[in-house]
Amino acid sequence: MKQKLVLIIAGGMGLLAFVLTHVYLNNELERIYENATTVSVIVARESLPAGTELTLQNMDVVTVFEASVGRQVFRAEQREILQGRTLRYPLQRGDMLSWVHVGANLDEITGLAPAIRSGMRAISVPVSAETAVSGLVRPNDRVDILGTFSFVSETNPAEMETVTFTVLQDVTVLATGQETARQELEVVGGARRRGSYNTVTIAVFPQEAELLAFAMNTRGSLTLTLRNPSDTGVPVSGDPVNFDHLQRELPRLNESRQRALQELRGSGNLGTMGR
Repeated sequence: MKQKLVLIIAGGMGLLAFVLTHVYLNNELERIYENATTVSVIVARESLPAGTELTLQNMDVVTVFEASVGRQVFRAEQREILQGRTLRYPLQRGDMLSWVHVGANLDEITGLAPAIRSGMRAISVPVSAETAVSGLVRPNDRVDILGTFSFVSETNPAEMETVTFTVLQDVTVLATGQETARQELEVVGGARRRGSYNTVTIAVFPQEAELLAFAMNTRGSLTLTLRNPSDTGVPVSGDPVNFDHLQRELPRLNESRQRALQELRGSGNLGTMGR
């Protein structure tokens, strides 16, 4: 009798421990996911073989935690855009639909517009290898834009004067040519290679877009200077640079440069340059 009682008590305590553990884990999960962001994504409503044409009838929308999906997965608002596209790979019921399955990059379907922050505008400026840091400027880089223009000289109206100055600072690059930050690199011979480009698309405010549009239609050129990702400073621009300014300021600039280099050497930061 005592043994049965012991077994009953032990079983009851085990059951109680199980219930308490279950409640605790549920509470912990609720706490963890309390502030988690959810998104609505597109999934296959049924098993779909390769070659199937996507329609509103064979696609469905489910809600998942944003952290559990990548950027390649299509969101609910893109369902109508996908109509008529053909699957390259099969999907099982409930599988999330990504650009891999339709053989197209997200940017080819959604365009660049979703990447532009509200209140800003995208504008493309002409560049060359020389004016875009040997073509090393890439999407998501941040750059400063220098302008070099020819004006009528103030001292001699019969002559033209060339002047260079900083037009904009800390500008985000959205695309180089037609390559955006989300596009995959072209793979050639097993190695990744990016294509060349002659335009750079940047994100600016509307007033800055007007300024750049004017600058691009004025006698002159624009040059990009590349920033370190951690460099968010916006130094005060100096006087416009012309030939007289160059002759006058070069000695001072060289002295200032040497002092800055010595400070970098002293702090040990100079050794990280170029790595």
